[in-house]
Amino acid sequence: MVQRIGNEVNMAVDIITPVNHMKKVIDKMPNSDLKKEMKKTKEGTSRRSFFSILWIGLGIVAFIELIGVVTAFLLPRKKSVKAGDYATIIDAGPVDKFPKESVTAFIRGKFYLCRLEDGGFLAVSRKCTHLGCTVPWSDKDKKFVCPCHASAFDIKGEVISPPAPRALDVYHLYIENNIVKVDIGKRIKRSGFRTDQVVYVKKA
Repeated sequence: MVQRIGNEVNMAVDIITPVNHMKKVIDKMPNSDLKKEMKKTKEGTSRRSFFSILWIGLGIVAFIELIGVVTAFLLPRKKSVKAGDYATIIDAGPVDKFPKESVTAFIRGKFYLCRLEDGGFLAVSRKCTHLGCTVPWSDKDKKFVCPCHASAFDIKGEVISPPAPRALDVYHLYIENNIVKVDIGKRIKRSGFRTDQVVYVKKA
């Protein structure tokens, strides 16, 4: 029994001795060297942490870019059309083609070309200003009548019968080389009819 205890004590001494030896070595090291070693260890740890964070950040950015590319590929591309672009200009035809007090529908352009009694032109929107229904022109009654809520407008687009709150919108119109042209790139809202909205053929 005594021998067994003695063996265990010797084993403990063998384990403790290297530890004590390392402690003595550290104690003997100059304070400056110890600080340098600790600083190197700390710098190494900080550098590893920095690079780990950097790689994680780059991974997140790459993932976001991938999502953006996939989304752009899957979604349909919208073409931005600006007012004045060639695609938005509709050649309505020569001036003489349109008699006075006439209304001509342009389905592709979603407007009516109205020639007034005095020969002036207006490009009037087909959408009712109440709820956006398409308003047909009644040549018999000489007015636009909305089929949804019975709003009525005269040839100039002015409100004759509510509930429409304001006159029909118009599009920019100009006459070039005796050809009537309408820019459907932007619909112009208006509260009512004004004489400066009418376009006339320039006198030679």
